[in-house]
Amino acid sequence: MIYPAPIQDLVNELAKLPGVGPKTAQRLAFFLLNRPEGEAELLARAIVSARQKIQYCSVCFNFTDQDPCAICRNAGRDTGLIMVVEHPKDVVAMEKTREFKGRYHVLHGAIAPMDGIGPEDLKVRELLSRIKTGTIRELVVATGSSIEGEATALYLGRLIKPIGVKITRIARGLPMGGDLDYTDEVTLMKAFEGRQEL
Repeated sequence: MIYPAPIQDLVNELAKLPGVGPKTAQRLAFFLLNRPEGEAELLARAIVSARQKIQYCSVCFNFTDQDPCAICRNAGRDTGLIMVVEHPKDVVAMEKTREFKGRYHVLHGAIAPMDGIGPEDLKVRELLSRIKTGTIRELVVATGSSIEGEATALYLGRLIKPIGVKITRIARGLPMGGDLDYTDEVTLMKAFEGRQEL
């Protein structure tokens, strides 16, 4: 079936979202077209506003609307304890446990040679700069348990261990191939409690 160009454009753009195939994109497009006009405008404004106002924190590289982010500004957080995660959504997953009292460092990905992603494509250089300040006593590596997450953890271990900072890995409470944002709070809490030195 051929749709009018504006509908087809909407379907095409929605299909670019992760986990949204052509049929789901069609359903979403028709859902939006059947909603009151004001709702579609609110959605469009929220997307534009987020793109304009959200930036990386200059300290941890998490998403924020104020620099530095609320976690990095919080004087009650342990500045000597840094958790390294792959994505901003992993910070949210970890914060839901209310167990981690340190700060974060977001790599924005994992080492994936098959996809052409190496350490230079991640926020590793910035992590090293933070470590060289001498205020960090422990680095908790909380990358996913996928092959890419494991490769990233091993790389960071080899890179940072000679510097003399204690480096630990969250315990294997996470399923292989799993992501932090799909894991429940109890599993994440246990994984954090059972972290081991690399």
